[in-house]
Amino acid sequence: MNQKNRVQKSGVVISRSGLHTVVVRVDTYVAHPLYKKRVRKTKRFVVHDEKDTTNVGDTIVIAETRPISKTKHWEVTNIIKTAAVKVTS
Repeated sequence: MNQKNRVQKSGVVISRSGLHTVVVRVDTYVAHPLYKKRVRKTKRFVVHDEKDTTNVGDTIVIAETRPISKTKHWEVTNIIKTAAVKVTS
């Protein structure tokens, strides 16, 4: 897949699970069909972090990639904002 054509999303790291793996929460806002109020929809993505540079609470950009495992189809491309306090588990 070409670098330009990859789908990108931004979200917050909610957990580190295993070696080179983080779980990212991506929030999108959609209008309610009847009331037109913005409703937040949340989706979790399992993301490959090759260098293990992200921590819980970081805001990152993820991009679609080839399947790395059964559930990992995304990888970290950029860290937008680091968490103020490092959370250790």
